[in-house]
Amino acid sequence: MNKMDLIAAVAEQTDLSRAKAGEVVDAVFGAIEAALKKQDEVRLVGFGTFATAQRKAGTGRNPRTGEEMAIPASTTVRFKAGKGLKDAVQ
Repeated sequence: MNKMDLIAAVAEQTDLSRAKAGEVVDAVFGAIEAALKKQDEVRLVGFGTFATAQRKAGTGRNPRTGEEMAIPASTTVRFKAGKGLKDAVQ
């Protein structure tokens, strides 16, 4: 499922137009992104939790040359599925 499929599913289930459903989906994604930018956790009970995590700096190898290279520290997004989502998938 891609974003357009998600918008179509939301429009169908809520009797909204595709344009309005697209605005709703974009607003939800925007709110999650804004919270994560502030290092806040987003908990959606029954679905899951989005949180940021810090990756330490390290070294890696260039697969073409075998040369070692420095990998800088970075911030990444983690998702942990909630019980409701886990149970629905099984």
